[in-house]
Amino acid sequence: MPLLNQLLILTAGIAAGCINTIVGSGTLITFPVLLALGYPPVTANVSNTIGLVPGGLSGVLGYRRELTGQRARLLRLGTASLLGGALGAILLLQLPPQAFKAIVPILIIAALILVVVQPRLSRWVQRRRAADGSSPEHGGPLLWLAVLASGVYGGYFGAAQGVLLIGLLGVFVHDELQRLNAVKNFLALLVNTLSALIFVFVADVAWQVVALIAVGSIIGGQLGATVGRRMPPTVLRGVIVVVGLVAIVRLLTT
Repeated sequence: MPLLNQLLILTAGIAAGCINTIVGSGTLITFPVLLALGYPPVTANVSNTIGLVPGGLSGVLGYRRELTGQRARLLRLGTASLLGGALGAILLLQLPPQAFKAIVPILIIAALILVVVQPRLSRWVQRRRAADGSSPEHGGPLLWLAVLASGVYGGYFGAAQGVLLIGLLGVFVHDELQRLNAVKNFLALLVNTLSALIFVFVADVAWQVVALIAVGSIIGGQLGATVGRRMPPTVLRGVIVVVGLVAIVRLLTT
């Protein structure tokens, strides 16, 4: 692989690791880069998922203080994430590549909409939580099912899975937003890790890509848990939208 390509993938991995910890849309950075470098869509998605696992772990460790006292919640919702992630990964491997190319542009558009409306969603969540403090501690059965569905989505593609999770947690669980963000990082890590384990054994993986994204995402995960919180949200969302649109164009023209 040319040195320039290696640097591009490594940089994308750093950005994705940082963004995943803060917002949860890192795949919309790495996936378009891999497509632009000529990797087949499914191979790019599989390699990206495996490579981002270390960064997810890095982000979870960065938020470990906020996870304190949430063991029961993590166990309850973690089962939904694991089941959903397995189903999503199986769908990715069973459906033909043509289906992936047809479905993913729609998923990316949905993910971009989520990223754009996140500020309004967050304000709505805050108003709801201020008006109603009676949410079940673990969100109830509706949240469990919603987390399961988000796991299926994450196992299949995963872009903006974190945005979806933080929105769901904010609606169904009455707790501090930073603690919910820590839960979001943990659940997304479960989905990505299980999917990655499945992909390692049965999918076509570009291991050099995995290594570069892994190193970058570890660095980015720590940045996201520290200085990344200071990044201007508008700039961050603008970057995500641009690279997401690039991914859509690339998918539709290859």
